[in-house]
Amino acid sequence: MNVDFGPRHRRKIDPTRRAATRPDGTPDDNDRVEIGPTALAFQEWAARGLTPPDMAKLRAYRLGRIREQLCARDYAGLLLFDPLNIRYATDTSNMQIWVTHNAARACFIATDGPVILFDFHNCNHLSEHLPLVDEVRPVTSFFFFEAAERSDELAGRFAAEIDSLLRQHGGGNRRLAVDKLELPGVRAFDRLGIDLCNGQEVTEYARANKDANEVNAMRCAIAACEASVAEMEKALRPGMTEADLWAVLHAENIRRGGEWIETRLLASGPRTNPWFQECGPRVIQDGDLVGFDTDLVGPYGYCADISRTWLCGDGRPSEEQRQLHRIAREMVTHDMEILKPGVSFMELMERGYRLPEEYRAQRYSVMYHGIGLCDEYPAIRYPEDCEHVGYDGVLMPGMTLCVEAYVGAVGGHEGVKLEDQVLITETGYENLTSYPFDARLSE
Repeated sequence: MNVDFGPRHRRKIDPTRRAATRPDGTPDDNDRVEIGPTALAFQEWAARGLTPPDMAKLRAYRLGRIREQLCARDYAGLLLFDPLNIRYATDTSNMQIWVTHNAARACFIATDGPVILFDFHNCNHLSEHLPLVDEVRPVTSFFFFEAAERSDELAGRFAAEIDSLLRQHGGGNRRLAVDKLELPGVRAFDRLGIDLCNGQEVTEYARANKDANEVNAMRCAIAACEASVAEMEKALRPGMTEADLWAVLHAENIRRGGEWIETRLLASGPRTNPWFQECGPRVIQDGDLVGFDTDLVGPYGYCADISRTWLCGDGRPSEEQRQLHRIAREMVTHDMEILKPGVSFMELMERGYRLPEEYRAQRYSVMYHGIGLCDEYPAIRYPEDCEHVGYDGVLMPGMTLCVEAYVGAVGGHEGVKLEDQVLITETGYENLTSYPFDARLSE
């Protein structure tokens, strides 16, 4: 495909330049712009016998998955604002948390044409190392913080730019998939007669199936997470606050080249019931249960989403604590063992572990959910919730899922949260999580 992408983008880095590389194929340059794993992470992965991903192949595979979905739906292109979707398609990263609530970046992917990144002010240099990004342009932002009463005007300017790209590369096709779009943008595209289609469907289905390089990246992220969790477990002691403990996980993730943590789901003692209380200033007591859900975005932007519940201190657990943990382990084990390719989501709902009645009211929000660059399709619900929010589908090799369990009675003193991350294989599943459960609670 011979396309003239115009004079706006001038590469300062020659992608064919030969230089020392790291195990993932990226330049071993102390001053590089590209983010990535630290030497500590590579050392730990080597000790565990892990193979880092080939980043060039990983990037090409992901963009190819996007284009497969676009072709299947006869869309002219895809316009992305969600930073995770932009990361998936291009591997570009820029202030990922900030741009989740400020639409200051976008990416246009022509089904048969260029990939054009619209980046934040003076940030062209951040993507110059990525050969799949054909051009970088300054974004015309139209969210209210930046545009105020000019939102409609600037949305029109941006939409006109995309309209020009569609006319140039769409072959007359006016069907444009968009993942997330502020209201002034919707109106501006409508005025131009562009047929807006569901870009989230495109990206979620593309992201659902991982190749070997994506799985290797996820293995590495999980290993970094588990090393960080081990440091957190070492630090746990009566008298420290929940926030002190959570800070260890965040710090250790960053030390290994991890990126952020999506939530603050760590609670102790009576704050473990009900679940979803985020960590705070509570002082952890001797004999408390301490439960957490990592929701950790590690190296390469891949999520390591595991949960464990520990007993604080050197004492013995109560019978109630052991029972909560036993039921949660039974649930994770059972629901993992019924996983295999070809099984429908509805079948998993029907065959899944049935919590004892006293724990069902406070069941977790899902039995399973997809995982990649954070939580993603599918969300597989409990039978009680299926009619309201459930949907069907089929497991396929290459899908990665988290198997969830929360056990806590209404009005109970404590609860237990457990979760493992798995890969659907050609014949069944592989548990990607190796971090042990608390031995005292498992006796």
